[in-house]
Amino acid sequence: MKPAGQNIAEYMKGHALYGGFLLLKLACAALGAAGVLWFLNRFWPPHTPLFHLNRYQFCFDLGYTTLAGVWFLFSCGIFYLAFWDQRYRCRTCLRRLLMPIETGSWSYMLQLGRPKMEYICPFGHGTLNIEELQITGAIPPGWTEHGDIWTELFAAPGAGTGSDDDR
Repeated sequence: MKPAGQNIAEYMKGHALYGGFLLLKLACAALGAAGVLWFLNRFWPPHTPLFHLNRYQFCFDLGYTTLAGVWFLFSCGIFYLAFWDQRYRCRTCLRRLLMPIETGSWSYMLQLGRPKMEYICPFGHGTLNIEELQITGAIPPGWTEHGDIWTELFAAPGAGTGSDDDR
């Protein structure tokens, strides 16, 4: 759902930038995995086409089969790290989210809410709330977008609502 005060073109541009960055990381991970497989096949006779497992050695040569299994685990790990890194990035500027703080408490759950870990963008674009314990299933992280907080902080002292309490 688009935040109030933002037109649809800016909203779609932000999501396209965020998704495009994920696709770029996945493409780099695929190229890295393909490069490692090429390197493995390049030095293991007989030579095979670029990005294929060596059919003549796989399941017949223990060393090659072991290295192919390590390559598979390496590839899965690289793709997992790409998704994991994307989760902890700002949806607006793509910088890493910083300053994790714990909010909520189990002992004061009715007053403070359930325990969560909250991350914030260094430029104040938004916060990411991740549930600490997920009993009822996977709860997606909640991204809360903020306005430009720096303009509010550095606004002129008399630029408030006009009442005498602003000074």
